[in-house]
Amino acid sequence: MSSDDAWSTPSNEALLLSLVAPTATGSKTVSHSFHPKFTYPIFGDSEEIFGYKDLEINLRYNASDMRPNLSVSYSKKFPAVGETEATDITGILRDFLPEVAFQKKSEFETAIKNLRADWTPPGELDTTFTSHGNTFEVWKGNLADAAVKQLVTRLQILVPLFIEGGSAIDVEDPDADRWTIFFLYQKKAAAGDANSNPYVFAGYSTVYRFFHFRPPTPPLSPSSEADLEKATLAQDFDLSQLPCRTRISQFMIIQPFQGKGLGPRLYNHIFQTYIDHPQTVEITVEDPNEAFDDLRDIADLQYLRQLPEFRALRINTAVTIPKTGPAPNNIVDKAACDAVRAKAKIAPRQFARVLEMHLMSQLPEPVRPGISPEASAAKATREQEHEYRLWRLLAKKRLYKHNKDALGELEIPDRIAKLDETVSSVEFDYARLLIKGEEQQEQLKKEQQQQQQNGVAATNGPAVNGKRKAADGGEQSGSKKARVEDE
Repeated sequence: MSSDDAWSTPSNEALLLSLVAPTATGSKTVSHSFHPKFTYPIFGDSEEIFGYKDLEINLRYNASDMRPNLSVSYSKKFPAVGETEATDITGILRDFLPEVAFQKKSEFETAIKNLRADWTPPGELDTTFTSHGNTFEVWKGNLADAAVKQLVTRLQILVPLFIEGGSAIDVEDPDADRWTIFFLYQKKAAAGDANSNPYVFAGYSTVYRFFHFRPPTPPLSPSSEADLEKATLAQDFDLSQLPCRTRISQFMIIQPFQGKGLGPRLYNHIFQTYIDHPQTVEITVEDPNEAFDDLRDIADLQYLRQLPEFRALRINTAVTIPKTGPAPNNIVDKAACDAVRAKAKIAPRQFARVLEMHLMSQLPEPVRPGISPEASAAKATREQEHEYRLWRLLAKKRLYKHNKDALGELEIPDRIAKLDETVSSVEFDYARLLIKGEEQQEQLKKEQQQQQQNGVAATNGPAVNGKRKAADGGEQSGSKKARVEDE
C-alpha cells in the first residue's frame, strides 16, 4: 500500500446521511442512516478523499423541515507538505449546502428543538394516502414561494448524491413560478411529546412548465415561439394560461422509504395533476434513468388501460406484410392512436412503447413473448404467427426511426440482424415489466383489502407503477439538468 493510499478514504463510505428529530437532550435518528450512491460530482471521479484517518462526514437533516447540519471528524489529518495537503472537505461542500448547514451542532439542535410543533411542509396539502399502514401526504408549492425555495435549497445536494448525472435546479431562476415542487412526507401519529413534529420527509419531485407553441393554420405573424411570447408579454398576457409541456425534472424517494411503493404513488399523483391541468398539452420526463423508466412504463400502461379507447386498439391482422418495400402504416389505426395519446398527454415515443407493451400482452398465448426461454406448449396457427410478425414489424418501425443514423451505417443484412436482436431484447423487457406490474397490482389489492378490514378507506387510486437512456424527444439526450431516482 502506498503512503497516499494510507491517507485516502472512499468518499461514498465516509459520507453518512440521516434524518433526526429533537429530544430533550439533543437529537435522535428517526430512521436508519444511509450512504450516498455517488460522490464523484462533489469529490471527483476517483471518489476518494485524501488526508485523513478514520474520516467520518455526517450530514444530518431535521426530519421535518430538512434543516441540514454537517460535521466532520477524524483521528489524524495529513500535515501539509509543499502543495500536497488534505482535502478541504468543508470548503468543497459549501458549493452544495446552504450556509445554515455549517452551524455548530449545539446551534443545530437548539434550532430544531425550537421549531414550532405545528410546522407543516411549505405549499398546500395536495393529497393524503396510506401505504403499509402509514399515512403519507403530498404537498405542492411553487418555487417563487420563499418557504418552498428554502426547502429545495436544503435538498439540492441529494440530487448528485443519489441521481447519476443529476444536477441542481436554479432556485434563482427568473421564471421560478414555472417550477412546481411536490414534497412527499410521512405523517406520524401524535407523540407524547407536545413539541414533537409529526412530519418526516420521504421524497420530492420538481416539475417545470415549458411554453408550448402551436403554429396557427395557415401560419400567421408572429411566426416563432419567441416572437409570440414577446407579444403576449407586451400585452400583459398571463403566460400561465398558455398551452405548455409539463416536464418532470427531478424525482426522488430517499433511501429509508424506498421499496414501499411510494415512487409509483407520487408519480401517479403528479401525472393525474397534469391530466387535470387544462393548459398542459403533454407530460414528459427529463433524461430518466432505468429505475424511473420501469416505474413510469408500468404506471402509464395501467393508466392507459383504464381508457376504453386505448383498450380498443388492436393489431390489424388483415394487413399483408410485403416481401419488399416499406412496412405498412396501418398495422394499428394511427388516427385512433393519436386521439388516445392526445387525451392521455403522453409524449409520442413513450406512448408508442407502452402501446407496444400492451399489444404484446394481447398476443395469442402460443406466440406471446415471455421471460422464460421455454416455448409454449400450444401450437401456433398461421394466423397467430402472422399477428406476431405484425407486432414485431410495428416495434421495428419505431426502433428504426429512433436509431436511423446508427443503423444506416450498417449493411442491409447487418441492419436486419441488429433490428431483430433489438426487438428480441425489447420483448424480454416488456415481459419483465408486465410481470412486475401484475405483482404490484396484486400487492395493492392485498393492501387495500387489509385497509378495509381495518376500517381504513383506500385512497389515491391505484398504486400503479410505471428503458431507455433518453429523453422523450429522442433516443439520446445530452441534457444533464436532472434525472430521477425511484422507489
